[in-house]
Amino acid sequence: MSEEATNGKVSPSPSPQPTQSAPTVEMAQMAINESSKITFLDQFRAFSKFGDTKSDGKHITLSQSDKWMKQAKVIDKKITTTDTGIHFKKFKALKISYGDYNKFLDDLAKTRKVDLEEIKKKMINCGSPGVTQVTAGKAASAVERLTDTSKYTGTHKERFDASGKGKGIAGRKNIVDESGYVTGYQNKDTYPAAH
Repeated sequence: MSEEATNGKVSPSPSPQPTQSAPTVEMAQMAINESSKITFLDQFRAFSKFGDTKSDGKHITLSQSDKWMKQAKVIDKKITTTDTGIHFKKFKALKISYGDYNKFLDDLAKTRKVDLEEIKKKMINCGSPGVTQVTAGKAASAVERLTDTSKYTGTHKERFDASGKGKGIAGRKNIVDESGYVTGYQNKDTYPAAH
């Protein structure tokens, strides 16, 4: 026996180093498997709780359904919120169960001549409920134009200096200049003090 074996010490055997691509491929496969595990019922429960803290996830309202369909991009030119409202109100309830919701989608798909499986596929793959982000395109340019002090005219122009910084109280109140010169005199303080 070797000395290490008699002392109880075991030398670590060199392990092969994992390659960079193996974990990446494995993680990608896990992501695909996780996204495929989400069912229509899971999404129904998630969206039925969205915006309603007291919901148990068994019933969904029309507004929650519309939010879900908008996020899934089901509501478009073929299916509108008016259509969903008409078909939802056929159940004569503010909230409908999962079974009734499937009937609602079936009825909606038949009348609007859209494939039911395609609608459900979009609704499953739309992700978890959340607030969609609004782009700042037109709003930002409008705000920028309205807050550009170089374009101000009249009395508003007097409230800012040349750099665009506000003058504070001096820009809001008419403070009397007691220097002895008339308003608009260009050569103020140029007269020699010797006279």
